[in-house]
Amino acid sequence: MELLNEDTLSPVAKTAKSGMSTGGKILIAATGGVGIGLSIVCASFVAPAFRRICLPYVPATTEQIQNVLSFLPKNSAGKLLDIGSGDGRIVVAAAQHNKALRTDGVELNPWLVYYSRLAALRHGVSNQTRFFRRDLWKFQIKDYNFVVIFGVEQMMQDLEHKLIAECPHNTKIIACRFPLPSLQHVKIIEDGVNTVWFYDLSKS
Repeated sequence: MELLNEDTLSPVAKTAKSGMSTGGKILIAATGGVGIGLSIVCASFVAPAFRRICLPYVPATTEQIQNVLSFLPKNSAGKLLDIGSGDGRIVVAAAQHNKALRTDGVELNPWLVYYSRLAALRHGVSNQTRFFRRDLWKFQIKDYNFVVIFGVEQMMQDLEHKLIAECPHNTKIIACRFPLPSLQHVKIIEDGVNTVWFYDLSKS
């Protein structure tokens, strides 16, 4: 049997062979690039699960947002911090609710921080909001007189200690999903998974 080598191939066959080889390389490179990109993005969401206390990304519901806003003033100036701000919806909603309120969010996931900044820009409150990519346990909260928490049960004790140690004595705390274990709440909106507890450190 006669073996075909490169010299015996017709020009059309050579072109087809070259094209298939180049196309395959491009496909492999593109697939690899997409895979690496997805791995980088997903790592930001999976990494918190390996921390001592995991604070997962669970978007606030419309009912939770409305319950939080019901405890915020309409026109009074102040500074609000959303701990574990996720996609920024609480920070943005609070800024829209009170134009005199400075609203900040602290979040470890960089993609959620970027998304939050875009959301604030899209809703016209970017000059009123800030989003920090920080570890919440190392973030200074002493300058805030409103703090919103969407926590998990395992972190509430440690978080309560941090709030008492760092916040001004007149800080108002709004806890969602889980209450603070020792502080006595002033008000509560009982609404199942959307329940919100309101605390006033000046009365504790």
